[in-house]
Amino acid sequence: MFCIIQLDHVVLRVSDLQLMLDFYQRVLGCTLERQETDLGLYQLRAGSSLIDLVPVDQPLGQQGGQAPGAEGHNMDHLCLRIEPFDAAALQLYLQRHGVSPGPVESRYGAEGKGPSIYIQDPEGNRIELKGPPYSMT
Repeated sequence: MFCIIQLDHVVLRVSDLQLMLDFYQRVLGCTLERQETDLGLYQLRAGSSLIDLVPVDQPLGQQGGQAPGAEGHNMDHLCLRIEPFDAAALQLYLQRHGVSPGPVESRYGAEGKGPSIYIQDPEGNRIELKGPPYSMT
C-alpha cells in the first residue's frame, strides 16, 4: 500500500521554551527554521527532519492538556512521511484496519507544504501520515 520514507517531524510540548530552544540549538546543533508565534510553534531543523516545540501556555500547546509530567504528555504527535499519498486509497486502507482517519489537510513539514492525515494508535498517540510536498509548477 505505502512505505515509510522517513520521520518528517516530531512535536514536543514544552514548559520552558527558551531552555528547550537553547538545548536543541546549542547542544544538538539544530537551527530555528520557522516560527508562528501567534500559534506558539517553533520549528527546528534537525537534518532532513524537523523538531517542533510548542509551549504549553500558548495556543497549540494548550490543546494537549497539562504541562509535561506525570499527568500530561510532552509529545503532541509523530509524523511519518509516506509514499504514495493517494488520499482516497489511504482512507479506505485505514478504515479497513479499524482506524478512523481525520480529514486530509495541507500542512507544513520538513519538505514543505503537502497533504497529510491524522490517525491515532491503539493507545491514543496521534500520528500524522504525510505525503510529498506540492510541486512548485
